[in-house]
Amino acid sequence: MLHARTSPAAKRAVLRERLATAEQPLRLPGAFNAPTARLIEELGFEGVYVSGSVVAADLGLPDVGLTTLSELAHRAGQIARMTDLGTLVDAAAGYGEPMNVARTVQVLEDHGLAGCHIEDQVHPSRCGQGDCAPTVGVATAVHRIRAAVDARRDGNFLVVARTLVRAAAGLDGTVERARALVGAGADVVFPEGLRDLREFEAVVRAVDVPVLADMSELGGSALFTVRQLADAGVRMIVYPVTLLRLAMGVVERGLGVLATQGTQAALVPEMQTPARLDELLDAPAYTAFDELIYTYRPDGTEE
Repeated sequence: MLHARTSPAAKRAVLRERLATAEQPLRLPGAFNAPTARLIEELGFEGVYVSGSVVAADLGLPDVGLTTLSELAHRAGQIARMTDLGTLVDAAAGYGEPMNVARTVQVLEDHGLAGCHIEDQVHPSRCGQGDCAPTVGVATAVHRIRAAVDARRDGNFLVVARTLVRAAAGLDGTVERARALVGAGADVVFPEGLRDLREFEAVVRAVDVPVLADMSELGGSALFTVRQLADAGVRMIVYPVTLLRLAMGVVERGLGVLATQGTQAALVPEMQTPARLDELLDAPAYTAFDELIYTYRPDGTEE
């Protein structure tokens, strides 16, 4: 009831341990709301991801650097509280210069997150993938990661270094940048825009920390299977916008049915039942709490 029973510190410790010891890559689907995080846990995934573009969309904004740190932390914290799994969040470029990055990490720690990734894109971020992402120089990228590592108070908080230099600098530039970010203290390297499994293998060979793969639809890398990525040496996989895209597709089609047929009757078999939603929200526990120890009455009387 209310919050997951596992403390943020314990979630961080478990996520880090799993990252080091699991035989298969850790799978982190992107949650677009708090009940989604509970579903991710129930279906056996190893962690939860919160995408910056999903948070922006939830605010009715495109992913062009308009979301603030407080908005991201608030939404990510709401999601993280619902699950015993560790939650990794997209912290873009850290919301400013290295001192801002340091504050970002501490704010996210305070909101119960298990880790974040900081990228080497120019701030404010204007695009998350592909050839449209201008990047900063290696010195600035390294300063950001050093600031993140130095700022965290819980050593198990994962600092993931995301690099988008593949489009401009090729695979060799990505490897060089990844090594510099690891030297700055990054726990995980997140190379964006790799073209194929061979490129993932090259980055894995080049660094001595886990490598994360972004399996985002409609752009970026091909949609490799968990087995393919495991064979390439990848240790963590995020599916950033998959669930939001699924949900929005269903909503749009459902509204079309309602508009054309004048009733939602045909859609009812596709809907989650109220009982199932109550189960995800742990509604029976709230009812039991009321029945057992509820003493306050709006009129000021007590039992």
